[in-house]
Amino acid sequence: MSPVAIQIIQFFISLSLLIVLHELGHFIPAKIFKTRVEKFYLFFDVKFSLFKKKIGETVYGIGWLPLGGYVKIAGMIDESMDTEAMAEEPKPWEFRSKPAWQRLIIMLGGVTVNFVLAVLIYIALAYAYGKQFIPMDSLTDGVNVVEKEIGDKVGIQTGDKILAVDGNKIEEFRSVFMELVNGNTMTIERDGRTIEQEIPVDFIATLLEDEERMRFLSPRIPFVIGAVSDDSPNKDSGLLPKDHIVQIAGQKIKYFDEAKLILERYKGQKIKLTVARDEGVMTQIPVSITDSATVGVALGGMSYEDLEAKGILKLETKKYSFVESIPAGIDEGVNTLVNYVKQLKKIFNPETGAYKGVGGFAAIGQLFPETWDWPTFWSRTAFISIILAFMNILPIPALDGGHVTFLLYEMITGRKPSDKFLEYAQMTGFFILIALLLFANGNDVYKWLFK
Repeated sequence: MSPVAIQIIQFFISLSLLIVLHELGHFIPAKIFKTRVEKFYLFFDVKFSLFKKKIGETVYGIGWLPLGGYVKIAGMIDESMDTEAMAEEPKPWEFRSKPAWQRLIIMLGGVTVNFVLAVLIYIALAYAYGKQFIPMDSLTDGVNVVEKEIGDKVGIQTGDKILAVDGNKIEEFRSVFMELVNGNTMTIERDGRTIEQEIPVDFIATLLEDEERMRFLSPRIPFVIGAVSDDSPNKDSGLLPKDHIVQIAGQKIKYFDEAKLILERYKGQKIKLTVARDEGVMTQIPVSITDSATVGVALGGMSYEDLEAKGILKLETKKYSFVESIPAGIDEGVNTLVNYVKQLKKIFNPETGAYKGVGGFAAIGQLFPETWDWPTFWSRTAFISIILAFMNILPIPALDGGHVTFLLYEMITGRKPSDKFLEYAQMTGFFILIALLLFANGNDVYKWLFK
């Protein structure tokens, strides 16, 4: 099966699960408060349904348009725009006949389920798999700037130690990317000096120019040979895969980035490399340096475990008992929500250029790996669940948050908005959502065509 097909399957399974559970969040309290639910649908059934079956007073079905799902609650102005039913006298089983506090619980049910689901997934992941991470302070010689252009833009150089962003200490290497994207200032240590500097407001736009270069930082790595190419001037020199180059022309090096600087001085010359082999055996090998300052070898791919074995970094694995996994999962859910809100703030600031990164269904689908991986699948599902919870609670008519806003107004003032006002608000919200949907998916199409 192709990688894209695997991503699509994961996306639809995840989305379907989240939609059904979100709508159950509305359905269950509606039933508890004896409110009639006329329809319960996965996806939208514009003109026709792929499947439907009436059980009791509710029609359960699957629509053909995979843009979401819905429950149609009697006596409620929703996406169905059933104005004829609303023109009749309120019935005891209708939504509009229920006390405001009951209606509020019904409307908050979906986003509550989404957030609780995300937290439960994070708890389960913490308990089942624990957490593996690189402590930031284990990178004693700082980070490696893989993409110098991006590093120069943000003001980070190879060898810098990134201590904090917005005054918050960076504990784990993996979190540094998100902190830099969401942050405004950073604290770095360079050559023994502590430097405070601003993160450029358009830094996100710089990253979005080429998404393949987003991971512009990495741990510093040693110069270990992966392979000697057939067209290398040094193919018969005696260099072997897994050779660890520790000296160049008598100058000691620890990292590959140091080698690049030294090789520049010996372009077109013959020098000796000192390599370490199994059991620490040191061997000197004469080599020719090309005019482009290379040795003519491929760098060996090294896992984090390999780097740990060479003392470059530490790789810590934290295991959680069931009790310990509960606060760990809650923290992960809250932190994910906070980071997402920070990103939205950047999106609504045109100066950041973050709006260029807004994506639709294709972007969400690409969150999933190209091979089936259960931990990643559930992690991405939890993340999308938090996005759905937050987006649905925004005070936009046609979303749960819009209904909640009007209900809070009613509870505070004692005055219920008229049905006609709610109809117009629903239509306005619907057009806003369509515009956002077109913009997000239009961004996907633009990236596909031009990037």
